Amino acid sequence: AVLAALTGVLSPLAALAAGGGILLIVLCFAEVGSRFREHGGVYLYARAAYGPLVGFEVGWLLIWTRLLSAAANLNLFVLYLGELWPELAIGAPRAIVMTVLVATIAVTNVVGVRSATWSIDAFTIAKLVPLALLIVLGLPQVDGEVIATQAVADPDWTQAVLVMMFAFGGFESALLPAGEMRDPKRDIGFALLVGLAVIATVYLLVQLVVIGTVAHAGETKAPLAQALGVLLGPPGVVLASVAAMISVYGWTTGATLAQPRVIHAMAERGELPAPLARVHPRFRTPHWAIVVFAVIALGLALAGSFAANATFSAIVRLVYYALTCAALIVLRRRAGEAPGFHLPAGPFIALLAMGFCAWLLSTRSFEQLWILLALTAAGLPFYLLSRRSAHPQR
Repeated sequence: AVLAALTGVLSPLAALAAGGGILLIVLCFAEVGSRFREHGGVYLYARAAYGPLVGFEVGWLLIWTRLLSAAANLNLFVLYLGELWPELAIGAPRAIVMTVLVATIAVTNVVGVRSATWSIDAFTIAKLVPLALLIVLGLPQVDGEVIATQAVADPDWTQAVLVMMFAFGGFESALLPAGEMRDPKRDIGFALLVGLAVIATVYLLVQLVVIGTVAHAGETKAPLAQALGVLLGPPGVVLASVAAMISVYGWTTGATLAQPRVIHAMAERGELPAPLARVHPRFRTPHWAIVVFAVIALGLALAGSFAANATFSAIVRLVYYALTCAALIVLRRRAGEAPGFHLPAGPFIALLAMGFCAWLLSTRSFEQLWILLALTAAGLPFYLLSRRSAHPQR
């Protein structure tokens, strides 16, 4: 809906354009990621390429990106719940729904990794089936007259591409547990590129179906529910709303599984407060890191909207996307083990990817960039304290 409001009839092309930009970034990640077998993802890559300070800041921004993404998704959950029960989408009921949802997810992750991973697998399947149904039923029903209602007088392409950066983002989280993969050097490049191809195709087709079946799609709060409502009637609204909520629940469960491990790892290195490194004596999970992640995500969700949290999440991740692309050039100049995935014309593609990130950042407002700088600076006291603890005065 946000994409349709920004670019109207051409919104499928906006999804395609963002996919082209993210492809440049993913290609760089494929090579850089295939150089490592250890945990850490972008945090590890930045430490290896630029040293501990930049590594810390990348880890710090990665945590905040996922917090903002979780907050955006919690708002999305409430928007789709509002299609079924409008009273729960506003005021105190909205806050209660979000709180119960976050508490349930946090408890699931504290109790154990196995229960969380089973939840993620089940919810991934549950959310893909309705999307496939929407595409199969919707493509033959795309109506030119409905598409004509999507006209936008002044398309905002930069904001549209930035929103899609939020939608495409998150692939970097799959690289965090590389140390537990069978052969990350061999598999990371293939997994990233196949995953991107599938996701880009789904996004393109879903956007086409929505603007071809839902009049004035940019004005709707729950466009997938509206689209399936057109195709299947009231049962379609229920199916899409439930599927969207399942999708959000599964995503948030996965984020609460993966991201506290980054917090825990940084705390173990002394880069964040020591209590965040504690492991539950019974469940063997980083319980304090999980709780802190959940509480901050809830606070951001209650304070902001889907669009606001999604936009700033995309802005923050552009920084470490650009740094990882630059790391391809830095690491190629060093002697060491060859990458499992070698990108042809890698330095040139890295420069294109960095330019793409820089272009999107240059279109942001002065206020947004100041918030980004302030967020980056907020991590420095933790880093300086960790360095002081590591090298006490004698």
